[in-house]
Amino acid sequence: MTKTFHLAIPAGDLDKAIEFYCNVLGRKTGNSEDNPPFSWCDIDFWGNELTLHASSGTQNSKSHNVDMGTVLIPHFGVHLDAEEFKFLKGKLSQDWKNVKFVDEPYVRFKGEVYEQETMFIKDPSGNILEFKTMVNPDALFGEE
Repeated sequence: MTKTFHLAIPAGDLDKAIEFYCNVLGRKTGNSEDNPPFSWCDIDFWGNELTLHASSGTQNSKSHNVDMGTVLIPHFGVHLDAEEFKFLKGKLSQDWKNVKFVDEPYVRFKGEVYEQETMFIKDPSGNILEFKTMVNPDALFGEE
């Protein structure tokens, strides 16, 4: 059995959230509530189950010191292979669908076993997403 991670998040306006995750990030919808108006929808988030729940307001984040600077928490994301990361970075770098970087793409831990390129964006409800690609993905859990 494949181990799939599940995360449920507040998504504000569900239609806007679905448009963002599907049309901006290129993901697919999965299960959803059967009767309109829909209050939740599953998204195939790179093989993981992300459940978007309609909610009011936007999400608040706080800065947290991490290695080379600060990152916003809470956040969630996914590790991509180098080619998919490059494609998404190029798409988002062109201000595609008015998506702005919270943190522009940059390299962390340069020259170290954990070297990675990372970038942060916000979804329409203010949830922070991180996308990264590691030079040595096996090092993530100490399998250098």
